[in-house]
Amino acid sequence: MGRRKVEIKRIEDKSSRQVTFCKRRNGLIEKARQLSVLCGSSVAVLIVSSIGKVYSSSSGDSMAKILKHYEVQHADKLKTLDLTEKTQNYLSLNELLETVQRKLEAANVDNITVQSLISLEEQSKTALSLTRARKTELMMQLVKSFQEKEKLLRDENTVLASQVAKKEFLETEDERAMLLEYSSGSNLRETLPLLK
Repeated sequence: MGRRKVEIKRIEDKSSRQVTFCKRRNGLIEKARQLSVLCGSSVAVLIVSSIGKVYSSSSGDSMAKILKHYEVQHADKLKTLDLTEKTQNYLSLNELLETVQRKLEAANVDNITVQSLISLEEQSKTALSLTRARKTELMMQLVKSFQEKEKLLRDENTVLASQVAKKEFLETEDERAMLLEYSSGSNLRETLPLLK
C-alpha cells in the first residue's frame, strides 16, 4: 500500500487528531535532531498542544542557551514588538498632548481624578519611550550607512593605492631600462674608437 497525499486541514476526530499529533511531533523532533547532527547546528523545538501541554526538545546547545542566543540576535525586533503592543492601548502623541492641554486648561482643574492623571502619565512615558526608540533606530541606521560609506572609501583607497604603487613600479622599471639602454649605448660608442 503506497502513501497518499494528506490534505492539510484540521482533523475532526479527536482520537485520530491526538494520534497524528503524537506521530508528527515525534517526527518533527527527530528531523530537528538529524539537522543538528548533520549540520552541526543547535536546534530548539517548542510545541504547545491544543490542551496547552508544552513539549520541548533541543540538540546541540541547551534550550536556555539557544533561547538566549535568539534573544541577543533579535533584541531590537523584540523591543519594537513590545513597544508596538504597548502603543496599541494608548493615544497618539498629538492626541495625548491635546488631551493633557485640554484637561490642564479646563476650569475645573481640581476635579481631575488621580486615576486619569496616572493614565496620562503612563501614556506620556510610553510616548517618550517610543520617541526615543525611533530616534535610536534612526541613529543606528545613520551609523550603519556611515560604516558602509567608510568601507567603500577604504576599498577605493586600497584600489587607488595599489594602482599608484603599480604605476610607480612601472615608471621605475622604465627608468632602469632607459638607464641600461643609455649606459650600454654610451659604452658602445666609447669602445668603437678604441677598436680602430
